[in-house]
Amino acid sequence: MHTPAVSYKRHRFPPQIITHAVWLYFRFPLSLRLVEEMLLERGIVVSYETIRRWAKKFGPDYVRRLRRKQPRGDDIWHLDEVAITIAARKHWLWRAVDQDGYVLDEIVQGRRNTKAAKRLLTRLLKKQGLAPKRMVTDKLRSYGAARRQVMPNVDHRSHKGLNNRAENSHVPLRKRERMMQGFRSPGSLQRFVSIFSTVRNLFVPPSSQRSAFQIHLHRLNAMAAWKAVTGSLA
Repeated sequence: MHTPAVSYKRHRFPPQIITHAVWLYFRFPLSLRLVEEMLLERGIVVSYETIRRWAKKFGPDYVRRLRRKQPRGDDIWHLDEVAITIAARKHWLWRAVDQDGYVLDEIVQGRRNTKAAKRLLTRLLKKQGLAPKRMVTDKLRSYGAARRQVMPNVDHRSHKGLNNRAENSHVPLRKRERMMQGFRSPGSLQRFVSIFSTVRNLFVPPSSQRSAFQIHLHRLNAMAAWKAVTGSLA
């Protein structure tokens, strides 16, 4: 089924400027005001509130159009959760990444228990379409209890030292959290991470690509894919 192109009707600025602003905001640890300043340096006068509206309107649409990594039966899921304080209340961002560091899914929840872990696994199975070869977690017992309910035949390795891949995946978001001075609500956090991680998945090469040439080629291909999806080709 053909997906219609992104519509930029009734927007004063051309698609190239809008998509570039959204890309800067989600790709790098920049505040809205810094993106505003970077555009101003290029002679583009636009307010940070306009950039916020662009990110909110177009970000989810871009994400829906970006091609996801195809799941494989030999994938390994690394699961972890991180505490994020919003309005003086602790919330938990549950995240799953694969063996290449590709973010598979994220979900903001108010609890750190078996029910929350089960919800993450259920979402993952539905989105991926098949179970992994193995899942790796820290020592939180909720993961084991949830796995026994959702996918009992999957091998489970529970060891803090084995889960560095999932723990390291939190670092980029922590940088953004500091730059943005926190999030206003669980809903805003969920919306942001869904776009932020998808853009990061596109542009950050997998750990297997280590040479300078491979990284350069990956980024060129990612930029071409971004321009094709956003309709900002020159």
